[in-house]
Amino acid sequence: MSLNQSLISPTANPELEKALRDRVDRHAAIAGGLGELEPLAVRLGLVQNSLTPRFRDPVLALFAADHGLVVDRIGQQWGRSTREQAQLALQNRLPVSVFARLQGLQLAVVDCGIAESLPPHARLMARKIAHGTRNTRTGPAMTLEQAHAGVRVGMEISDNLPGNVLACASMGQGSAESAALVLSRLMDLPVREFVVSGPDMRQDELNHILGVLHAAQARHREVSDPMEVLAAFGGFELAVMMGAMLVAASKRHLIIVDGITACAALKLAARIAAPVTDYAVFCRSHVHRGLDEALATFHASALLELGMDSADGTGATLAWPMIRAAAALLTDLHDLAEARPPNTGSGVDSLSGGVYRDSGGDPRLSA
Repeated sequence: MSLNQSLISPTANPELEKALRDRVDRHAAIAGGLGELEPLAVRLGLVQNSLTPRFRDPVLALFAADHGLVVDRIGQQWGRSTREQAQLALQNRLPVSVFARLQGLQLAVVDCGIAESLPPHARLMARKIAHGTRNTRTGPAMTLEQAHAGVRVGMEISDNLPGNVLACASMGQGSAESAALVLSRLMDLPVREFVVSGPDMRQDELNHILGVLHAAQARHREVSDPMEVLAAFGGFELAVMMGAMLVAASKRHLIIVDGITACAALKLAARIAAPVTDYAVFCRSHVHRGLDEALATFHASALLELGMDSADGTGATLAWPMIRAAAALLTDLHDLAEARPPNTGSGVDSLSGGVYRDSGGDPRLSA
């Protein structure tokens, strides 16, 4: 798939949406309402264009890369290098690794551009575009050719995944600040709105971060095209994630977006093919306000609010059981819904001419 030949279809389908809502409402009439699970179930049905959405072989991909911004003392989180963070994830020494295994998510670390080399590992995808980006404060973070190469790598990864769920998160020093620059330019909002900061951050530290980011914005003040924005400010993990999201949506796969970098990748992808956002649900691994603003650009909220301050990806592992539960409202409870008392109103089976697809790809015809 090329960037100019998007095959992504919007999920809007009023007849199917009504049928899905009717099915969920029948469950509520029998067992009581289930709050936010109900609209999520409808959303999942629309993603798969099915009355009975089913998900298989979910993958949590941690897209990792280094950024030239770190030379300006930006994004040095937890005192560990990106390589060290990636190794901890691969060695099951981070909560995200343990939670992924518990929830049946296949964890993969994608080396998009870590500065140092990593030893081979069964769960490591070595897709290095280069050994880290350049410093966006002094010039483009990458060339346009590298940006396009990163997108193609993401497309290839997504096209070869075994299942139909892709959870996207990132790791890397400077990744959140790079994402803040991208979102600021795409949304024409102050970069301060997207800077990840907490109550423990000293004012002088925040002032330093904003000074560097404002200098980067001034250096690239004329950039507006999405691929040029990516090349000017972005990380290699942003480019690869963007390509992966585009292909996932083209195959009607669910995209789980965790963290501000994943939000920036989705915003870039949406500038290429707007319907890609129809396939995304959002979760969060930390509470900082920069992510609040990023989610607001999609008019979305996270599935869970747990007050975490951990590496990106943890939120996806904890939201996945909620997603599975929502899908089960439309699949595992099917027989219960049909065993309703008489004269309670027509349901999906009364729809005339409705043709949908079940999880196996066979047509499901309404009576």
